[in-house]
Amino acid sequence: MGLGGVSGGGIGALDKVDRETMGARVYRDLRSLIMAGQVSPGDRLTIRTLAAALGTSMMPVRDAITRLAAEQALEVLPNRTVRVPIMTRARFEEVRTIRLMLEGHAVETAAGIVTPEALARLRALHEEFTAEHNTGDPDPAALIRINKDFHFGIYEAAAMPALLQIIEGLWLQIGPVLNFDLRSKSKRLSERVALRHHGDLLDALGRRDGPAARAALAGDIVSAGDFILRCGSLV
Repeated sequence: MGLGGVSGGGIGALDKVDRETMGARVYRDLRSLIMAGQVSPGDRLTIRTLAAALGTSMMPVRDAITRLAAEQALEVLPNRTVRVPIMTRARFEEVRTIRLMLEGHAVETAAGIVTPEALARLRALHEEFTAEHNTGDPDPAALIRINKDFHFGIYEAAAMPALLQIIEGLWLQIGPVLNFDLRSKSKRLSERVALRHHGDLLDALGRRDGPAARAALAGDIVSAGDFILRCGSLV
């Protein structure tokens, strides 16, 4: 009986770990999707569709949605449809101001301590971003993904986990709006504005020039934000 009890408890514990691991993966994947701007404000999602896309049952998707709704990254409507929140101009401008302060501090800090390995990863991402622009017809989804990876590669290099967590929360709110910039076939895209700012930021990090890194990031955030405010997509 003792062995049976241990065996049963062990199996039960493994099942619990499996469920928790699946729930964490679904939450992480949905969170990353939103932060990377792969959805747009007002998009409606269904639990069944998300579960099918993620190859899982509906239960971990429901749990992930509950967590993301608490983080204001998703809204659960009265008919139980899930929607990406609509962004107002006032809220966008407020979040942009906060991003300039917090993300600016992160890149300035990163410039002083960034490792050669981190710089190599950032250079590889910048080369990937450049190559996508050079195709002549850049894939918006690829640009959005690389843009997020580049930014967060720098924020992680600052080695400030609490600050990184706050920045992630801001991107959960702002990510779906950023795709208005990179998904558009705008003059800003054809003139490679984001690419230039990324290059300036990377150069500043290589020189360990914190103020220049902060200025390059500010140029990127402000120019993208100004375009989004002009395009009329916010309420």
